[in-house]
Amino acid sequence: MMFLRRIADGFSRWIDRVAAVIIALHGWFGSSRLVRLVEQPDGTISAQAARRAKEPQGEPMQIRDGRIVEPIPAQMAATLKGSQVELILQPNRFVFRALELPRRAADFLDGVVRAQIDRLTPWSAADAAFGWSLPTEIADGRVLVIVAATAHSRIAPLVQALMGQGADGVVVSAIPQGAETASTPIRVYERKTRGSLEFQRLRRVLMSILALTGLLASGAVAAAVVYGGELQDRRYDVARRIAERRAALEIGRSAVDESGLAVVEKRKREVPSSVIVLEAMSQILPDHTYLTELRVQGDKLQIVGITRDAPSLIRLIEQSSHFSQATFFAPTTRSLSEAGEHFNIEARIEPVYTPGP
Repeated sequence: MMFLRRIADGFSRWIDRVAAVIIALHGWFGSSRLVRLVEQPDGTISAQAARRAKEPQGEPMQIRDGRIVEPIPAQMAATLKGSQVELILQPNRFVFRALELPRRAADFLDGVVRAQIDRLTPWSAADAAFGWSLPTEIADGRVLVIVAATAHSRIAPLVQALMGQGADGVVVSAIPQGAETASTPIRVYERKTRGSLEFQRLRRVLMSILALTGLLASGAVAAAVVYGGELQDRRYDVARRIAERRAALEIGRSAVDESGLAVVEKRKREVPSSVIVLEAMSQILPDHTYLTELRVQGDKLQIVGITRDAPSLIRLIEQSSHFSQATFFAPTTRSLSEAGEHFNIEARIEPVYTPGP
């Protein structure tokens, strides 16, 4: 059963990739109209004719409980259908946080922001819709990014209402308080409907083709089994091999048991004890350092925490007889709201005592 399940999972992943490639190729040959909607201070939503325009165009509309309040302006309804919509909401719907990072962290901002979103905002990464601005150079080789976040539940009704009017896709963006309307918005959420529906439809077609191919293959195998004259001879041959194998297993069972016990004892001696590692680490780290994570994987140790001077920890760990090859496996970051540095260090655990015979 496990073997069949693995085969089914493999075919399912293959079908997903084929469907995604076909949809991506199809998307290259067509494009949707781009529409920019801006939420006004009174809660209404108006279309903006140009990215640098400040005044709304056309009649405004309102969205309540996931639906557009009737009557819907005729021009707005015609504009939304089949369009790619960029919805810019008021700043009071979002939480904005400034995050100061080393310049090298700009290459992998997605992982850095996602790992700290539950610390910067009241929501977890799974419950939040968030994004960040382009990095801005500041002093001492560091960059500053503005993180904007809100709860999925606060923007889901707005997105659903626009999708209900036939929008091909919706992008929700935010502009920090005090920034100019023409400045680059921070994209926090994106959803596409047509691509998802086409993906499911194409996936069902590919699954039908695969199922039909499987039925034909099963029929061919069944015919070979029914009309094959060598089935009985093979059965006898299998029974003979099973008997020989059982005899060989009986002879080698004692040797296997002894070798298995030796492997277990060897592993017990060579694998480092987590208790010893924790005790050694508590003696090395200074008082102003505390850990939030400690992982032991084989002979590798990973620690995550906050300290005043992260580079000095490398020297302290290297000086210990318990560890070697200490290095940072992720960038060290500093938040504007905290005094310490967030560090991620990895080291190799060295055996202190020589294993017995």
